[in-house]
Amino acid sequence: MGIEPPSDAAKMTPSTLDLLVLTFNCAAKLINVPVFAGHLQTALARNAAELPEVVVLSLQEIAPLSYAFIGGDYFLKPYVERFEEAINLAASLHSQNGESNGSSEAAATSNPTSQSLSHSQSQSGRSHYTLIRNLNVGYTAIMMFVRDPARLKDIQEAEVGFGAAEMGNKGAVGLRALYEVGGESTELTFVATHLAAMEWNLPRRNANWGTIMRGLTFENPEEVLSKMRRDAESRSQSLSSEEGDASEQARLLREEHHEQDLRLQQQFHNLSVFKPSSHLFVAGDLNYRISTTSPTPYSAFPNLDPGSENYYTNFLHLDQLTRERLAGRTLHGMSEQPVAFPPTYKYVVDSKTPPPGTAGSSVDEVKWEFASHRYPAWTDRILYLELPSWIDSKMKVRAYDALPVIRTSDHRPVFLRVDVPLISPEDLAPPVSEIASGSASPGDSGVDPRVRLPVEIDPEAWERRVAARRREIAAGWTMFLWSTRQGAYIMGSLLATGASGYWLYRYAYM
Repeated sequence: MGIEPPSDAAKMTPSTLDLLVLTFNCAAKLINVPVFAGHLQTALARNAAELPEVVVLSLQEIAPLSYAFIGGDYFLKPYVERFEEAINLAASLHSQNGESNGSSEAAATSNPTSQSLSHSQSQSGRSHYTLIRNLNVGYTAIMMFVRDPARLKDIQEAEVGFGAAEMGNKGAVGLRALYEVGGESTELTFVATHLAAMEWNLPRRNANWGTIMRGLTFENPEEVLSKMRRDAESRSQSLSSEEGDASEQARLLREEHHEQDLRLQQQFHNLSVFKPSSHLFVAGDLNYRISTTSPTPYSAFPNLDPGSENYYTNFLHLDQLTRERLAGRTLHGMSEQPVAFPPTYKYVVDSKTPPPGTAGSSVDEVKWEFASHRYPAWTDRILYLELPSWIDSKMKVRAYDALPVIRTSDHRPVFLRVDVPLISPEDLAPPVSEIASGSASPGDSGVDPRVRLPVEIDPEAWERRVAARRREIAAGWTMFLWSTRQGAYIMGSLLATGASGYWLYRYAYM
């Protein structure tokens, strides 16, 4: 008896990739590994028995600014390693609780003590996740982990700064990779970013997103443009040298120039964040608020009391990000799962809260209140590009939530757990009919950016980023030498060495 071919329904339902994206503003402090792992384990267990295949961390203010500007293993390694330890500890804790028991048991054990976390860490004999790539632009970093490293291929990087003098005190960093498993593949693009702060800075935040669309490219646009120009000149010379009617040659040249323009647009589109054949996720401290002014002493603040008129859900209609996105002024074409968690910023932790590890203290037992000089807001967000109209499938979001308050930061981490359909790059890219009409819309508004870019690519962005990187290194070393204890030791040693050399010279020659 022969094997029956798969049904049409089966053909139209692609396999999926279990993905976890998490964003966290670290406040330039080292995380407590057991505490962070305990909270992260909650996200790993949410609506799933298995661990996610890929985990991507978007981290803002990952280290002190001087360290972040200088970069390198010496300055950033301690901060990066703690996240690597935390994710593997969280995975070990999840496995220890029993993946086969499902989310209900995992939720029941999602508030372990420091002692049990330390025990899990000591008992962990292997790493569940491999750090595939770690990249930062100044304060903002991205880390990509995968359970099976062989499944990620063709990894590309991108970065752009839009802080002072285009440096990375504010900026964005991107990773793109091809995920392959069992003969199926799909392309993934991730952007980690930190936009302009302060309530009144709404236009600047929108402008920052515009800079990401123009300048965060996964290849150098100037090199692509130069190659296209060389090819165009060669082709034009070839056509001009051919014998024939002059008007016919002019027509062929016009057609060739038009085709060259189309090819250039397509190549620029492919190196942008909106590559037509790729999924896209944007995560970070986007800094969108619920007001353009600071609060007064009598301002109403969101709270966690469902019976109160100031319950936080009553403030969601004031969220700038949702309003600006639907109006087509930011995060063009992107979608977001409904926000059902409290504001993620700005928290003040009670300094009298017992530190983790204290007798009778739980790892996440943190007493906090909202800062009185800032309106609480949903600054930390994760958005994605929904599948287009020509694909008979959608993203399946398992969870979109905030983790508990962490004492080292004034932000709460936010995570997105989603099943991403394994749609090949060829199938995900728009068909010719959609490109011609330019009318397909993903999410909530606007033309699908897979079909047409919302803004033009800036060919000079890479060169300006190189110059900005030099400024970052200079500024980083200046801050390090003049504002840190280690820098003071170095300066003192240099001065002492110089003084000693001077007196030895005088003694020897006078």
